[in-house]
Amino acid sequence: MLKELNHVMDYIEEHLTDDISSEIISEYTGVSDYHFRKIFYYLSGLSLNEYIKYRRLSEANMDLLHGEKVTDVAFKYGYQSIDGFTRAFKKWSGFLPSDVMKKGVSKCFPKLSFIITVKGGISMEFRIEEKPAFNLVGVSKRVPLQFEGVNNEIVKLAQSITEEQRKEMHALQNIEPYEVVNASYDSDTNFLKEEGYLTHLIGVLTTENNISDKLDKVPIEACTWAVFPNEGPFPSTLQQTMARIYSEWLPSSNYEVINAPSFSFTKMDPDKKDYGYSEVWIPVRKK
Repeated sequence: MLKELNHVMDYIEEHLTDDISSEIISEYTGVSDYHFRKIFYYLSGLSLNEYIKYRRLSEANMDLLHGEKVTDVAFKYGYQSIDGFTRAFKKWSGFLPSDVMKKGVSKCFPKLSFIITVKGGISMEFRIEEKPAFNLVGVSKRVPLQFEGVNNEIVKLAQSITEEQRKEMHALQNIEPYEVVNASYDSDTNFLKEEGYLTHLIGVLTTENNISDKLDKVPIEACTWAVFPNEGPFPSTLQQTMARIYSEWLPSSNYEVINAPSFSFTKMDPDKKDYGYSEVWIPVRKK
C-alpha cells in the first residue's frame, strides 16, 4: 500500500491541472476508492479532495509569483470563475491572489510522501471471522461526528432506550457477538472529517427479520470481518484502536475495508473507573 500511495502522489502532481477521477486512482492502487480514501485520511489527516485542492492552490500561488494573470491561473486549476478561485485562495492562504502579485506574499503546501516509521514495536491483536447476513436492530439517531472523547449525544441516545425496546433486543439477539453494540454509518463526510453528522445505532445482531416498529433495522450482507480486541481506559483506548486500524493495520494487511457499517461493543470493568474491554468489528475483503 505504501508504494501505491506514493504512486498516487506522483500521479496527482502530474495532473494538478486535469480532472483527477476516482476510477484512475483505484486503478493505480488496486483497491477500491472507498478503501484508499479511508487509508489516506488516517495517514495524512486530510481528505484526498482537501489534499488535491491545497496542492492546486499552492501551485497557483507559485504561478502568481511568477507573474501569471489571476484569470489564467483560476481557469488553469479548474475554477469556473475568478470569484470562486479568489474565495478558495483567501480561505486557504489568508490573503488575496492580487496580494501575491502586488506584495510578493506567499504560502506553500508541499507534496506529500509516505514512509514507514516504526513506533515502539506495539503489536496489534486481531482475528478474522466470516459471518452470514444479519440485521443490526436497535435505536438510532443522527449525532455529531466526534473522533475523541465522550459523545454526549450518544449518551443521550443510550439513556432514551425504553425497557420494552431492551426486552425486544434481548429476545432478537441470536448471533455473535452476543453483546449490545454501537454502529455508526451514513456520515455526512464519509468519516473523513470531524464535522457534520452520522447515524449512530445502539442495538444487537440478529438473523431474524420480524422486527417491530419500535426498533430500527439495518441489513448487513454476508462478509468477512476483522475483529480487534482492546482493553484500557474508555473511550480513549477504543478510539486509538480505531485510528491504528486505518493508519497501521489496513495499509500493511492483505485486506481492504468495504463500505458497510462497522460496529463495536464495550464491557466496562466494575472494579476500575472508566476502564473496559472492547472489540472493534470492521467489514473487509481480501485484496
